Amino acid sequence: MACWKNNDTNNNNYYGGRLVDESMIVLRKRIHEMKMIERNYEAPSDWMDWEKQYYTSYDSMVLEAMAFLQTQLMNTRPSFALGAMALLALSLPTSAALLFFHLLHFTNSLFSPGIH
Repeated sequence: MACWKNNDTNNNNYYGGRLVDESMIVLRKRIHEMKMIERNYEAPSDWMDWEKQYYTSYDSMVLEAMAFLQTQLMNTRPSFALGAMALLALSLPTSAALLFFHLLHFTNSLFSPGIH
């Protein structure tokens, strides 16, 4: 009984690691905010002007974009969302391979002797 009670107390405190997993994005955001505070919100000097302009609000823009994407995916049918992700997963490598073959053909025609 004492062993069970001890395990029950530990589970109530740590939730089996779930609490950390559910709040991981918040933890990463807070760590990033602390690093920005340590640097006084200064962007690195080698960045372009437009990058420096968006440096402080970049995190919130990414979170808003992910929230929008999540909302849109949650409002669609699961089969449509999975189909769209599968289509994207298949089309990107296909288009990259097609681009590579066209580039290969172009470079081959530039360096080959004679006129085609």
